[in-house]
Amino acid sequence: MTAAIAFSHVVKTFENGAIRAVDDVTLDIAQGEFVAIVGGSGSGKTTLLRLVNRLIVPDSGDVRVHGEDVSLADPIALRRSIGYVFQSGGLFPHMTVGQNIGITPRLLGENEAAISKRVNELIELVRLDPAQHRGRYPAELSGGQRQRVGVARALAASPKIVMMDEPFGALDPLTRAALADDYHALHRKLGLTTVMITHDMAEALLLADRAGVMRHGKLLSYGTASELTQASDDYVRELIGTPRRQAEQLQTLLSKDSAP
Repeated sequence: MTAAIAFSHVVKTFENGAIRAVDDVTLDIAQGEFVAIVGGSGSGKTTLLRLVNRLIVPDSGDVRVHGEDVSLADPIALRRSIGYVFQSGGLFPHMTVGQNIGITPRLLGENEAAISKRVNELIELVRLDPAQHRGRYPAELSGGQRQRVGVARALAASPKIVMMDEPFGALDPLTRAALADDYHALHRKLGLTTVMITHDMAEALLLADRAGVMRHGKLLSYGTASELTQASDDYVRELIGTPRRQAEQLQTLLSKDSAP
């Protein structure tokens, strides 16, 4: 079965080779998978994402989307076939919610009646009210609402692949958890392939089918939560252990507070 996204021995450097942002990465992502790429600043995870839609090109190796080498694909068609969700939504501030969501269908040449119907469907899909929110501008929305609109816009052209760059990082904990759960349900309902980059290992383990850990451009480990716990790399083991340690510390604090 052809992978939805496949990286084969991909290398990407910057500053005349001085910075090896992606260092010999090989990775297959199956259709319908939710994959998280975890790592700190400078680990290469955002660079890896940008290689998928040809915003940058690899120095060597190849990247394929549904079996097609992206270096041979039309870049505009490629980018329009992939949905993107950015931190804080990435909405155009001078456009209303409806205009933001409708921009891609409009670029694809859909008629205004079809666009209007699609916009309303998508606003409802992300649990907002079209009557209340369609005419608002991003500045009039809460952070969670902006991010929901960002998800709706990413889905406007019915993509099979959605890429998410720290999509929930700027939200408060309650909103973050609710939106993450809602997106995960949409991922399953629509049969999407989702690639999310994050620095939060707990988020990755809770949402993703498989997660990869990157450091200094290397993909150190990749697999399910159970498989990652068996990793031999010290950095991966430290990262995997962080959510457990935090939970244990919290439980200790709560136990002290509840003690008579």
